[in-house]
Amino acid sequence: MQHLISKEGFEKFKAEWEQLKYVERPAMINQVQAAAAEGDRSENAAYTYGRMRVREIDRRLRELDRILDGAKIVEISAPEDGSIRLGAKIKMVDTKTKRPKEYTIVGEKEIDPLKGRISMKSPIGEALKGKKKGDTIQVTVPRGTVTYEIVEVTY
Repeated sequence: MQHLISKEGFEKFKAEWEQLKYVERPAMINQVQAAAAEGDRSENAAYTYGRMRVREIDRRLRELDRILDGAKIVEISAPEDGSIRLGAKIKMVDTKTKRPKEYTIVGEKEIDPLKGRISMKSPIGEALKGKKKGDTIQVTVPRGTVTYEIVEVTY
């Protein structure tokens, strides 16, 4: 299944895969082998933790394989009409409270709401799709409907 991802996001996932595969996993395997050599494995915390950590690393590697294999890298460039698309960095202001918000539109596998990285398929992303600087959007959130004015769009 293909999913859109920025070149930056692809490189980040690839670097994580390489770190896990070639650095962390071999180190954990060595730790597990050293702990196993100590004898009784049933009460050996280092052995138990090491095995658990290797399973976590293997699980993440499989997830990263799916992400990287299904990735369609999208070149980010500003559209001529200035509309919001994948890769856009948006600054907007709540029209009622005047509080600023900043978001970056990223692929679904790259989202990080705490860092303002949202997908086009999120409620805010859907509302922003195709809009331009100066436009207003309305988004329904748990506390009600919020109106934002788009102040800046960059790529």
